[in-house]
Amino acid sequence: MPNIKPVSDLRNYTEVLHDVASGSPVFLTKNGRGRYVILDMQDYEKSLAMQRLANELSKGKKAGEEQGWISSDEMRSHS
Repeated sequence: MPNIKPVSDLRNYTEVLHDVASGSPVFLTKNGRGRYVILDMQDYEKSLAMQRLANELSKGKKAGEEQGWISSDEMRSHS
């Protein structure tokens, strides 16, 4: 179950930060709507790494579509 708190709970930030754990972010609301997320540093770094990987995979797919694909045998011969 998501951990959702109003942003006003940050007045007692130690309690809010205590609820943040790896795989368990705290979602902060402002005027009843989701506004911010507090993430564990490990989760944040994992998210950034996944974004970079998705970006690189997208570049590779685009290059393959534009320049043509090579067979697995051709790839192995380049190693």
